Amino acid sequence: MSKETNAISTNFRHNEQIRISPVRLINDKEEQVGIVSTSEALRMAREAGLDLVEVAPQARPPVCRIMDYGKWRYQQQKKEDKSRASSRAGRLKQINIDTIRIGDHDLEIKMNRARDFLKEGNKVQFTLRFKGREMAHLDLGRNLFNKVKAELFMVSKVERDAKMEGKRMTLVLQPDHKDPSKVKAPEPGGQPPRAGSGLNIPPRPPIGAPGAAPAPRPAPVAAAVPVARPTPAPATT
Repeated sequence: MSKETNAISTNFRHNEQIRISPVRLINDKEEQVGIVSTSEALRMAREAGLDLVEVAPQARPPVCRIMDYGKWRYQQQKKEDKSRASSRAGRLKQINIDTIRIGDHDLEIKMNRARDFLKEGNKVQFTLRFKGREMAHLDLGRNLFNKVKAELFMVSKVERDAKMEGKRMTLVLQPDHKDPSKVKAPEPGGQPPRAGSGLNIPPRPPIGAPGAAPAPRPAPVAAAVPVARPTPAPATT
């Protein structure tokens, strides 16, 4: 017999626990057998290699079914677990970072928590707080969030990129599980993707490289034209 659970809906009297007689019996094919004695219902259940379960104890006479009670309880438990998991998923989880000087180990712990949240189907908001003179180093906060995005790339995508809100910088990631065989994770701190890289447009070769267009020639400079000076009039006597 499996371990008793807290779910009331799966805890029914069964087999020798049923003391009332007679009962209204439903067989293992879900057919109405009718009102029979409890001992007869137990005999039919044993012959079928199943259990006799009291499914409606408030009815008179009580309604009993012949079924595999252990299997049925296992299926009900799986449904309840799935329902609880779905109710937990889809929430916005908060990860707070109190300073841009956070240590690598502490940051790794927070990213592992975020990874677990994302795998459960939750969104994650990172909140980085700036204190005092740290406000003069917003670039360090963006670099830190770039590292977070790179580390969690395989299980997330950016819903809202790094954004300042007062003295806080926030980043929101949403679940996005990628196939490692098809997608390569970016290197932490690497260069951002080139504009138009998703359009398969080859980069322009540098000037002077083989196949590159010749450098434009400078426009010719017009020669200076001498300005004629007026001839002074002769002096009169």
